[in-house]
Amino acid sequence: MGATSLLRVHNEATRSPTPSPTPSPTPSESSQTSFDMNRPTVISARNLTKAYGELTAVDNISFDVPAGESFGLLGPNGAGKSTTMKMIGGVSQRTSGTLNIMGLDPESHGPEVRAHLGVVPQQDNLDEELRVRENLIVYGRYFGLPLSYLRPKADELLEFAQLTDKANSKVDALSGGMKRRLTIARSLINEPRILLLDEPTTGLDPQARHILWDRLFRLKESGVTLILTTHYMDEAEQLCDRLIVVDKGRIMAEGSPANLIREHSSREVLELRFGSERNATIGVELQGIGERLETLPDRVLIYAHDGEAALEQVTARGLRPMTSLVRRSSLEDVFLRLTGRSLVD
Repeated sequence: MGATSLLRVHNEATRSPTPSPTPSPTPSESSQTSFDMNRPTVISARNLTKAYGELTAVDNISFDVPAGESFGLLGPNGAGKSTTMKMIGGVSQRTSGTLNIMGLDPESHGPEVRAHLGVVPQQDNLDEELRVRENLIVYGRYFGLPLSYLRPKADELLEFAQLTDKANSKVDALSGGMKRRLTIARSLINEPRILLLDEPTTGLDPQARHILWDRLFRLKESGVTLILTTHYMDEAEQLCDRLIVVDKGRIMAEGSPANLIREHSSREVLELRFGSERNATIGVELQGIGERLETLPDRVLIYAHDGEAALEQVTARGLRPMTSLVRRSSLEDVFLRLTGRSLVD
């Protein structure tokens, strides 16, 4: 089944299970900017802030997301990613700033906004007492959708999630990857225009992650706007058209993965390991090699246009690392450059 048949565009003449949306403001109708002048902005945040007492979880952030984009929030645990998602989803009130979803404020127009959203929480919250197909149908009833729509839609979504053969299985019999795919299928029962995914592949093995990525690519091709949080740099590079790098509630940088890497890092990175004690003192002996040097507790990073040439300079100085690796720069290096610490700290 093609991705376009999975999620029908809401402005078609066919029946839609959700209310007709209020038109989203276009750049000519609003002072808020869009990164694609041909597509309306479906999410717009201005000076968005969320505080819990003296702790500011989200600190004065602003961003726009055009329709059909895959937009990511990249950062470590505690950076404010999930809090931002909760405000977009209307389950957490902002402290200050403005937020518009499809031209609506999620706090004052909660039901209308939720009709356009699909939500995949960080932790699966499937009903373990129900069978796989029943989870989809029961969830759809919360939207007031009729069984005449839900029964075939559930079968369609199970096929999309590669779970047709598990339709009558109990949820607790599924693997972690299957549960995650079922959670995504459930979030699509109302044919949302925007899908919120909070750490969608955390805890999954590499094979399960790649299967999930494939499903998300198909959704994007069908025109669904994806908003995802992640602390996996490879996931952000694979899935995101554009992202914001966040740390301690603030936006550190914004752009496409390729542009962020080009702007904040070199073409290649030479990773050296000398042993923990030697790593702490080796920096002085490596000065002048490459464009920049970062010393971490377990390794030394030399940023250079040519990693192999940098390694030759290291060995020419009589230095013999325990291991060496030349790799291309990644978003991990961008985060290290912007914050001075590793993304997984």
